Amino acid sequence: MTEKAEILKLYKNLGETPLECLKRFKEAKPEYKETKMTYLGRLDPMAEGLLPVLAGNTRDKEVYLAQDKTYKFEVLWDFGSDTYDILGLVSVSPNPIQKLEEKMKRLVDGTSKKKSQSYPPYSSRTVNGKSLFMWARENKIDEIDIPERQIKIFSLEHVHTRYVTGREILDQVLWKVGLVKGDFRQKEIIKSWQKVLKDKEGEKFLISKFEADVSSGTYIRGLAHEMGKILKTSALAWSIKRTRVGEYKI
Repeated sequence: MTEKAEILKLYKNLGETPLECLKRFKEAKPEYKETKMTYLGRLDPMAEGLLPVLAGNTRDKEVYLAQDKTYKFEVLWDFGSDTYDILGLVSVSPNPIQKLEEKMKRLVDGTSKKKSQSYPPYSSRTVNGKSLFMWARENKIDEIDIPERQIKIFSLEHVHTRYVTGREILDQVLWKVGLVKGDFRQKEIIKSWQKVLKDKEGEKFLISKFEADVSSGTYIRGLAHEMGKILKTSALAWSIKRTRVGEYKI
């Protein structure tokens, strides 16, 4: 008899990997200890939110992976990183954003029209048998062509924009990066943030919040990076929360 498939709605915490989320769930629910499970769409360590899991019969995983998703996310302007989020080596734009609110409609329209997206250098997509993040760590990312994939942005809404100080940014980075286990270059990343913010703790910077409905496979941190390009500055994903996958919601 074929084992029955069950969809579990887990919440992946900030700083966790999907595998750590599964492990935490099985520790809390011993009855699932021997059950085969696979998550339906990964979330990066700096993202949190809904992590649907297929338990039992995982044969139809690909059907579930193709579902549209909803995200709430924040973009930090004038900062960029090699991962497109805060868990990366950071730099500051030489062209600080000016009159952001006046440019918001152009930004939303330009982002919504995107039909394709390059995979982030720090992602698990393989090229020539090796993950992109390994090419990036070996400083060989320029030796390959980074592949693209087709995406759809069904809706993108600007919710609000707020100011934060350099000190607040650094405190949040130290806390968030400190949640991550394993080797993600944490020491190098923290040093890079400390360096760029050393003389900017009292300065104010902008963070914009958005909500988006997107097709499967869309990288939100990639969208944040591309938003910076549209406005000719740097930008990265400050926070990401997934609230919906197909019919499943938080």
